[in-house]
Amino acid sequence: MLINTGKYEIRTGERMEEEIGVVGERGQIVIPKKLRVKLGLEPRTKVLIVRSGDSIIMRKLNLEQERRRLEAIFRRVDERVKRYGGLTEQEIDQLIHDYRAEAAREGR
Repeated sequence: MLINTGKYEIRTGERMEEEIGVVGERGQIVIPKKLRVKLGLEPRTKVLIVRSGDSIIMRKLNLEQERRRLEAIFRRVDERVKRYGGLTEQEIDQLIHDYRAEAAREGR
């Protein structure tokens, strides 16, 4: 299945399942039991919530998986520092400035 969010295309091998949830007065969303059971969503399970246009995408957070992703990023940074040396604070500020300027031009 191909999901086009306008900015990204997501390919999945799974069939999408649609269910109707309800937003309560306090902004809480009731996720249908069928989906909660299938995804192993129990009380206090953390989820990542992403807005894309008029859509909301929720993903169960796997903290161990996120920890491994961060460790991989840190390893790449450490390798870069070993190979090329670290960045100065001024270089970091310039990179942030450039990124924000590009994001503003693209409307992000």
